[in-house]
Order: sequence, then C-alpha cells, then structure tokens
Amino acid sequence: NSSGAVVAVILGGTLIPLPNNQALSNVTANGANTVFTVTTAGAYKIEYNINLTAALLISSRITKNGVPLVGTVNNPAVSVSSLRSSVIVNLAAGEQLSLQLFGLLGAATLQGEQGASLTITKL
Repeated sequence: NSSGAVVAVILGGTLIPLPNNQALSNVTANGANTVFTVTTAGAYKIEYNINLTAALLISSRITKNGVPLVGTVNNPAVSVSSLRSSVIVNLAAGEQLSLQLFGLLGAATLQGEQGASLTITKL
C-alpha cells in the first residue's frame, strides 16, 4: 500500500489493503486486496514491512486462514513506526494470507510510497 492510507485499527485486528504495485504469481487477491490465496502448494518465504507516519503502540502479523501465522507476530513493548517480519512456511493450494494490524483502537496512517508491503515468494 503506497497510497498513505489511514487504517482504522481495532483491538482484535484489521486487515491492511494492499492495492498498489501488485505482481501476482502463484497467488490471487480478493476484491478488497486484503486476502491473498495461494494457488500452488509449496514452500514460501513470506515477509512484510509496515511503515507508519507516527510511532504507535501497535502490533502486526500475518494470518493464515484467519489464524496468526507463527513467526510473523510483531508485538513491540514500546511505540514504533516500523514493523516487519519474515518466515518460511509450507503452504497448501487454497490457503489464504492477510496482513494485519492489531492491539490498538484508533487510526494508523501508512507512509506514502512505502506504507505497507507483503511479499509471498514460492521457493
């Protein structure tokens, strides 16, 4: 998401839309650009970067089929303006991935140009 969007975050989690600069291979996106479905089974490197305009006490994660993906939860103890994680996992065809902010009831503003990215690379 390179548009500098404002994301209304709820405590339980809010999906981050990723509509910009998509290069989809082995993955499809839903209409809201918040859920990415793997079309080919295999090992994948999944990584994300989130850059906010102001430091917040906020957490991030990737969910797989709606459940937090182990190794991707970033839960800082202090306010931060940048969150990232990387993991290698085996995925089956049809599994769904989403990038999520959680743990805050309020607004998080993504930086323009480099607000949020999700990279799903088949190995």
